[in-house]
Amino acid sequence: MKNISLIGLLLCCLATAAWADTIASRRAEAEVMPDGTLSVSTRFLTRLTPSLNEALQQGVVLGFRLEFQLIKPRTTAYYLSLREWFDPHAQIGFKLAYQPLTGRYRVSIGSLSNYYPTLREALASIGAIQGWRVLNAGTLDPKKPGNVAGQVRLLLDISELPKPFQMNALGSDDWTLESDWIKLDVKDAN
Repeated sequence: MKNISLIGLLLCCLATAAWADTIASRRAEAEVMPDGTLSVSTRFLTRLTPSLNEALQQGVVLGFRLEFQLIKPRTTAYYLSLREWFDPHAQIGFKLAYQPLTGRYRVSIGSLSNYYPTLREALASIGAIQGWRVLNAGTLDPKKPGNVAGQVRLLLDISELPKPFQMNALGSDDWTLESDWIKLDVKDAN
């Protein structure tokens, strides 16, 4: 009886671990630019849960949000948190859609779109960004990049789903998709 309980517990842990890494960071870097802004570059590995994959194939557009938060310098981070009502200090949205007539996937950032032949390629472009300026000019001291720290995360934006799917998503692990906060590797632009 102990063996069966132990095997059951082990299988539950493995299943949880398998779904825990549905969004994993592959790159999270930032540079303090000479004008006092922060330039962020990220790349994520994303896997959809079976429910999200099925919804996508049925024509539901999935919205993702890449969020940035400044951690250091602390006074600047605190000021930004108050100004933004404790929301992320910067964010950018990605939309993933399946085009059944062409069999291609479309990834949109604002009004810009790219088409991909496979879901794997489309998911690789979600959260992949180079040189994203996340702070206003003059926010940071470009001479002290060692005093700067920030973090990013990528998540499925449930508020972008159609209303019936939002109801399904509430409290469902199969509809929850997000990375942990990933600390940025901050470098000097020089």
